[in-house]
Order: sequence, then C-alpha cells, then structure tokens
Amino acid sequence: MALYQPDIPQNTGSIIRLAACFGFTLHIIEPAGFVIDDKRLKRVAMDYLEYLELVRHESWDKFYSWSRSQSKRILLATTKASQSYLDIEYKTSDVIVFGRESSGVPDAVHEKSDIRIRIMMQNNIRSFNVSNSCAIITSEAIRQIST
Repeated sequence: MALYQPDIPQNTGSIIRLAACFGFTLHIIEPAGFVIDDKRLKRVAMDYLEYLELVRHESWDKFYSWSRSQSKRILLATTKASQSYLDIEYKTSDVIVFGRESSGVPDAVHEKSDIRIRIMMQNNIRSFNVSNSCAIITSEAIRQIST
C-alpha cells in the first residue's frame, strides 16, 4: 500500500494501524501535507509503529523508479476509474496507491499506473474517506492472496 502525498495525519495514523495489523509495508510518497517525523508519527500511530514496515519515498518519480526496479504492479485507487476493485486478480507484487485526501493524484500518476480501480458506490456519492478505502480494498486483496 502507498499513500501519495497524504495531507491528513489522522488518516495516515489509521492507515499505519491497518498496515501494522495486516502485516504489510506502507509506502509514503512525499511530500506530505504535514511534517512526518518520529514524534508526530508516534502520536498518530501510537504503539503500532513497532509492527510496521514503513518506507518513505522523496517523490513520485523515486517511488515509480523503485516500483519498476522491484517488478511491482501499481494499482491506483481513484474515483476516476471505471473498473471495480472487485474485478481485479490481486498479486503479492501489487502496490495499491491511494491519493491525497484533498486532490487525489495528478494526471502523470494516472498515466503511469498499471491499473486504475475504484469502489463502486450508490447515488453518485463521491468517495469514502481514504483510510476506509484502504481498508476495503486491502481486505479484498488479502482475501484473494490468502486463499
């Protein structure tokens, strides 16, 4: 799982807990909309940090280069996708990218993503909170990979 320039520390804290509980690596693609340092992370993530593998990338370009060097498939969770997250066959090499709470991701990130997915919602509602979206999509990926 990767967070593209997250702007809300409380959401990042919830996602840190999710990653720690499920045992997967969390990538943060900087710059974030808040200062990320040990003190602030400890405050939002409480004691979950010791169970988390956290990787910080200085920019989208550095994250993208890393993902290609590791043969990772980039899945972008976005409201602009037409394909449901339920219609994907997830792989252990996948990294699911979640955009900024305030603005999503720029077109360049859309273009470089291998697959774009979304959570289908009723009544043309815009989106879930990013931490809820992470939980929903990650749960499906784990369910598939675990079976």
